[in-house]
Amino acid sequence: MTQFRAIALAALALCFWALRPAAASADATAFIGTTTSPANRLARGFSIGTSMLIIGYEFEYADTTDDVSAGAPSLKMGTGNLLLQTPIAFAGFQPYFEVGGGVYHEELGAVSNTGFVGGTGGGVKITLIGPVRVRIDYRVMTLKNGALVSPAHRIYAGVNVKF
Repeated sequence: MTQFRAIALAALALCFWALRPAAASADATAFIGTTTSPANRLARGFSIGTSMLIIGYEFEYADTTDDVSAGAPSLKMGTGNLLLQTPIAFAGFQPYFEVGGGVYHEELGAVSNTGFVGGTGGGVKITLIGPVRVRIDYRVMTLKNGALVSPAHRIYAGVNVKF
């Protein structure tokens, strides 16, 4: 009976070890890129997020300049995004897909609009050295509430630090 108890306790300990929560990791990104619709304009911003294995979430703030001559409004947005990503990087590349939503504000001359934004996108985080990575991202954002331009497309590259 003592041998059976030892085996049962060892099996139970192994189960608890296998089911323990994965360590969470966090990262922050500062980025610069372009919003391409209806004209190319400078986009810049930052994001901060956390992940556990393959699921993560992030908060992002982005600011796009206007181009009055092309009828392209300035666009500011804050979003929360859910990420689905590979659990590890393959040859230094960690691809991800994301979906999220938040609030936007656009302005073009005297016209101003605020509303809900929903978006999807994806990209890759590329390991450079240690915790420093390059992040390349593409997003399509659908702006509601009578936006001047919807959907908005953005592509960017940024410095990402994992901690």
